[in-house]
Amino acid sequence: MSQLLNDLDQLAVPRHDWTRAEVAAIHDAPFNDLIFAAQSLHRRGHRPNTVQKSRLLSIKTGGCAEDCGYCNQSAHFDTGLKASKLMDPEEVEKKAQEAKDQGATRFCMGAAWRELKERDEPKIHDMIRRVKAMGLETCMTLGMLGDGQAERLAAAGLDYYNHNLDTSPEYYKQIITTRTWDDRIDTLSKVRAAGMKTCCGGIIGMGESKDDRIALLAELASLPVHPESVPINHLVDVDGTPLSGSRPLEGLDFVRAIATARLIMPKSVVRLSAGRETMSRELQALCFLAGAGSIFVGDELLTTPNPDENTDASLLSDLGLKADQTELASAGA
Repeated sequence: MSQLLNDLDQLAVPRHDWTRAEVAAIHDAPFNDLIFAAQSLHRRGHRPNTVQKSRLLSIKTGGCAEDCGYCNQSAHFDTGLKASKLMDPEEVEKKAQEAKDQGATRFCMGAAWRELKERDEPKIHDMIRRVKAMGLETCMTLGMLGDGQAERLAAAGLDYYNHNLDTSPEYYKQIITTRTWDDRIDTLSKVRAAGMKTCCGGIIGMGESKDDRIALLAELASLPVHPESVPINHLVDVDGTPLSGSRPLEGLDFVRAIATARLIMPKSVVRLSAGRETMSRELQALCFLAGAGSIFVGDELLTTPNPDENTDASLLSDLGLKADQTELASAGA
């Protein structure tokens, strides 16, 4: 077994000085050793055989000024997606109730914006308060944040703010040109300073190298505070986007990314996120074995397909995995 995997007691203590060489040694360890260590460490800090169900709703779709090469909501690309205005808080509340009724304990809301505008804040804050009152964890992704906005989101009751690093610093400009890596770091710093938790991960399978995937994981684990939530997404191929036609990542390489995230960020919840629609049941099972502890449920993930409720129920049942109701229980719901 790799020397870095020998001491689970040492790995169980979060650290923030990971080198890329150390992360590579874990990522490239013999597969069985890697998965054994990841599952063993997962059981130390997380409930075994449980998966949190989260629901992600697009509260404002399309027309985004950013040029993220993976996204069909960008105004730069002709993907056939119809843009919409910001939803009313009452409609968002109904969607949150549906999610809760189907077992979700976390409700995530995403707006296709470059940045949150002050004029939209009252509606956004109302959404947060309504969803929070239902006993659900709240999460939002609204683009970049300006001075004072994170504090106001926190005051409204927002638990998590999602802002992914997406890929390595070196590969970043190949994916996005309308904002910088440092812009991402700045928003994450504002979120932490406001006392909110961060939901921050990346997308793999975008044509990046293995070194880029390792660099992304090392950057996440080197943040001043590990993201409490780390979504690992596989690129969803969307016609009309620059990354359409990218070669899918090998399944075992995807599992290695999940396991590595589990080991270098031991307290974080690793989220098996976008791309499950094209993953086999066996590949998803390996991801859970590697330490993934959350999935998004519902037949749509913002604007891309996701396995339907019956498909997920069958998979979780066959694997003996139960929905984690911790958050609902703690909220008295």
